[in-house]
Amino acid sequence: MKDFSDAVFSPDVIELMTAALRASVASLPEPVSSTHVTLLAESILRAAKAGERDVAVLQRLALLELQLAPRS
Repeated sequence: MKDFSDAVFSPDVIELMTAALRASVASLPEPVSSTHVTLLAESILRAAKAGERDVAVLQRLALLELQLAPRS
């Protein structure tokens, strides 16, 4: 996972990010790999760190980034 050690979030924002991550993971077909979960979480952390607070937007951004991620 990328380094987000300088990121600080309030409990309310952590709840929003958690909701966005859960919704993102739930929208993926099973089985969901840990790599996908990590990529989604990193995207949500980046967007929240930039100031995004809308759960639906956080989810959409994470899923779009996952689609654009290079396949290994």
